[in-house]
Amino acid sequence: MDDLQPLDPAYVSDVLSKPPFVSIPGVINVRDLGSYVSQTRPGHVTKPHYLFRSAELGGITDDGKSRVKELGITAVYDLRSETEIRKYNSPLPSIDGVEIVHIPVFQTADYSPEMMAKRYQLYASGKTEAFMELYAQILDHGGHSFGHILRHVRDKPNSGCLFHCTAGKDRTGIIAAILLKLVGVADDDIARDYALTRIGREPAREMIMKRLHKEPLFASNNEAALNMFTCRHETMLAFLQLLQDKYGGVEEYIRRYVGLSDEEINTIRDRLLVPVESI
Repeated sequence: MDDLQPLDPAYVSDVLSKPPFVSIPGVINVRDLGSYVSQTRPGHVTKPHYLFRSAELGGITDDGKSRVKELGITAVYDLRSETEIRKYNSPLPSIDGVEIVHIPVFQTADYSPEMMAKRYQLYASGKTEAFMELYAQILDHGGHSFGHILRHVRDKPNSGCLFHCTAGKDRTGIIAAILLKLVGVADDDIARDYALTRIGREPAREMIMKRLHKEPLFASNNEAALNMFTCRHETMLAFLQLLQDKYGGVEEYIRRYVGLSDEEINTIRDRLLVPVESI
C-alpha cells in the first residue's frame, strides 16, 4: 500500500464498515479501542464500547450527536490547541448529556511561526526519526492532557469516552498507544491500530490537502504535505521503543509526567480489561 496515493474507495468503504471502525456521522477516523488481547493478563481483552478515538468533531451532524450518546460516550476529550480550533474554524460541539473537555497538548506559545515552521519541516520529511522528535514533544507536553483521560478510566469505569485531536493520528495515537501498552497489548497490535488512520482519514483526504496547501511549506510540495499524514506500522514500533528507552516505559511515564501512583495505575489497568468470555 503506497503511503501517498489515494486508496480504492470500495476498499476504504469496506474497511470502514467493520470493527474497529465506528460510524459517527460528520466525524472521520472513529475507532473502538476494545477487544485487543492482553499479553500480560491471559484471558483478558480491552473493554469494548468504552474508549473511542477519532479526528475532530467540528463537523459532527445531529445524527452524529445522537450516535455519540447511543455509543454510551459521556465525555469527549479534545487534545487540540486554541490555535488549531480558530485556524480551521472547527469549534467544540455541544452535545446534550455529554461533557466536552478541552485539554490541549500544546499551548498557544507552541504555535509561534518559528515553532510551527520547525514542526512542519519535521513532518514534511516523513522520516521515522523526525516523527520520533515530534512524538517526544507530545510526550513532554502531554502529561496533563493525558492525565484527564487516564483519570476518566480510573473514576468512571462504566461511562464511555472519546478522545481526539485534529486528524486523530499523532496526539490521539500516542494516548491510545499509552492506554493499550499499559494493559499489555502486543506492540504489533498497537502499531496496527495506529496504521489504521491511513484508511480512517481517507474520506477527508481532499479537505486535509486543502488545509495543508495554505501553509507555505506545503503549497508547492504535495509529497511533503502527504508525508505529514503518513502513519506507518514501523513508526509506532519506533515510538514504543522510544517510550521505553527515553521515558522508562509506560508506567514510569505515567508516574512522572501524569503524576499517578502505582495503585492508581493498577486501578486503571483493572478498569480497562475484561475477561474474554464476558464479551
